Amino acid sequence: MKVLVTGGAGFIGSYIADELIRRGHTVRIFDSLDSQVHPNGKKPVYLHPKAEFVHGDVRNIDAFRQALVGQEIVFHEAAAVGMGQSMYKVKHYVDVNVGGTANLLDLLVNEKHSVKKVVVAASQSSYGEGCCLCPRRGVIKADFRSEEQLKTGRWEYLSPEGEVMPPAATPESAPRDCQAIYALNKRDQEDMLLSIGQTYGIPAVALRYYNVYGPRQSLSNPYTGVLAIFMSRLANGKPPVIYEDGLQSRDFISVHDVVQGNRLAMESDKANGQAFNLGTGIPTSIKDIALMLAKTYGVSIEPEITGKYRKGDTRHCFADITKIKTMLGFEPKVSLQQGMQELVEWSRSTDARDLFDQAAKELAEKGLA
Repeated sequence: MKVLVTGGAGFIGSYIADELIRRGHTVRIFDSLDSQVHPNGKKPVYLHPKAEFVHGDVRNIDAFRQALVGQEIVFHEAAAVGMGQSMYKVKHYVDVNVGGTANLLDLLVNEKHSVKKVVVAASQSSYGEGCCLCPRRGVIKADFRSEEQLKTGRWEYLSPEGEVMPPAATPESAPRDCQAIYALNKRDQEDMLLSIGQTYGIPAVALRYYNVYGPRQSLSNPYTGVLAIFMSRLANGKPPVIYEDGLQSRDFISVHDVVQGNRLAMESDKANGQAFNLGTGIPTSIKDIALMLAKTYGVSIEPEITGKYRKGDTRHCFADITKIKTMLGFEPKVSLQQGMQELVEWSRSTDARDLFDQAAKELAEKGLA
């Protein structure tokens, strides 16, 4: 098959390209080499030599049109990524994420093409808070915690009666409740693709990525995943900075397992028209992540737990992966310790500029932290 991977020079997209080429597909990468991800503006050295590279921006519909010529499968990975940053670079995020997706769909609807399937990188962030277990109502979708609650340092989900509600796995059927522009963008990308796919008979799949980590993730981008941010801090001899009490939890999934999920979505007709969680189903606290990463890196640096909060941060969210396991046969294969070891080994040979303080300052200046 001839496959287009938008954002294919980036972290996840490049691994998808590698796997597709390994399986005999012909791959074209369409990427703008955004400076926040690629500071030197050059093609990364890890790009597969058999991948065709097209330098272009998804916001440019003419460039997108040329990149799409002759392609049979599209993996739409291109996106501006960052929850906090999206709240003050609103136009940029909407233009790239929603506008870029609109360009793709406009071309598929109005022009001749060879596309037989589209898989889009959606996000767990569109859920907002995850599910929790209420003593009286069972498993429910948690509401966003009020600022009044956060100011008192009561971090956990509370029932109307004031009881703590422990987290529970979040299924695809849970309502999506977005507070950040990035989360709204990812929800819009998913809904737009599935709607157009259904209307025009174009097989479409949305994969709601959880917290993806692994080699090639930019260690100099302070708006990327928490593991990469922590890795950058440790590599520069500084403690990871943690908001709230560090017991908030996330679902961390290796990029290799994300690639597996994308491949299964491409190959299975059962995936068509569906949205799937793509995680491990295992929650891990942010504090434990920081401690495990420092130990794996071989340094004795304790995380700095601030007791402060950021507006829009979620407390818990981990995946119920029953649907993707049952329908597509997905099974996470990389343990957190294995994946962390791989990340640490790779980090020793790559540049890691610590720009966390700069990002934190921006958030504070915008009243978000």
